[in-house]
Amino acid sequence: MTTRMFPHTLVAGFAVMLVSAAMPAVAADPAKPDKATTCAACHGETGVSQTGMYPVIAGQYRNYLEQALHAYKSGARKNAIMAAQAASLSDDDIAQLAAWFSAQKGPLYTPSVHGENKH
Repeated sequence: MTTRMFPHTLVAGFAVMLVSAAMPAVAADPAKPDKATTCAACHGETGVSQTGMYPVIAGQYRNYLEQALHAYKSGARKNAIMAAQAASLSDDDIAQLAAWFSAQKGPLYTPSVHGENKH
């Protein structure tokens, strides 16, 4: 009986491999960057500010966060606090911060550019 089941098991195993290879990969949430601790002082631990004085950045678009941080760093966008915070950030730091904060759940309504709500 074992020899008769072997071809069926082989075919079933091959089918499972084909199906799983065809499925889209789910991107894992990015790891929290060490420099996010500095951001938390004003923007909250996960980017949800507890005061209206500082904007919520959780769930904001990644490219927007990257653009804003680059603009603060270059001086194109004016804010003394943010300019000082962004001054020492590398391009990699900015990319990591933007990826992490954009992946956090927040109260912002940010529709996907692909036609779905982010949250």
